[in-house]
Amino acid sequence: MNATPDSEALDALISRRVDEILAQKLEQKLEELKAAKTPLMTIIATKGTLDWAYPPFILASTASALGWDVSVFFTFYGLQLLRKDLSGLKISPLGNPGMPMKMPFGPDWFKGIDWNIPNAVQATIPGFESLATTLMKQTIRDKGVAGVEELREACLEGGVNLIGCQMTVDLFGFAPDDFIPQVKEFCGAATFLPLAKDADVSLFI
Repeated sequence: MNATPDSEALDALISRRVDEILAQKLEQKLEELKAAKTPLMTIIATKGTLDWAYPPFILASTASALGWDVSVFFTFYGLQLLRKDLSGLKISPLGNPGMPMKMPFGPDWFKGIDWNIPNAVQATIPGFESLATTLMKQTIRDKGVAGVEELREACLEGGVNLIGCQMTVDLFGFAPDDFIPQVKEFCGAATFLPLAKDADVSLFI
């Protein structure tokens, strides 16, 4: 029995409506899966000075507190941040255009001065790097900012995966005992990059 024009129109309407419902359900399901997915962040830490220790540890500890999965790959000088003793971290104001800072002591008018010291002067003053490091540490204490050790501990408590670059370990002649025991993995770029590829946020510091 041949279909009538009315039944064909009805079939077409039903088919179109089914397609619309399936599309809505699929979109809804994808949104649910996206909302349920735990965000993944990877960070590549390449610097090992006192000031550059803060960005990777602050970002990693904050993301872990938000419930994200975080992995930090420490390579070249960044590997210094995984050593057991961080008390030797210094800052190098030489060649750092953002370094001029205010003094952490003295009257308000004195503490409000930006000390724009030329590189040529910094390079010729003995102990200038140590002085700058001492002043930075005092500023950190005075402002109530957590120390690098505290931030690293916060990362560990939050489950951040701290990864050491095996090539850098070999290059600089480090031994496993040089690093905190919580570093469970030493690997190369070929192992880390697939992890970074699938990350929702990937940062280079």
